[in-house]
Amino acid sequence: MHSTGEKPGKGEYYCTNCGQNVSLDQSTDTLPPCPRCNHTQFKKG
Repeated sequence: MHSTGEKPGKGEYYCTNCGQNVSLDQSTDTLPPCPRCNHTQFKKG
C-alpha cells in the first residue's frame, strides 16, 4: 500500500477507494491525491 506524498517509483498505481489509475513516469515522482475522489491510498498495479 502506498500513500499520497510517497515516492514509490515508476509504475501504475490504483486508488484503493475508486480504482482510478495514476501513472508515475519518474522514480522521483510523488504520488498525488486521487484525481477522481481525492483519496490518498494506492496499490501498485
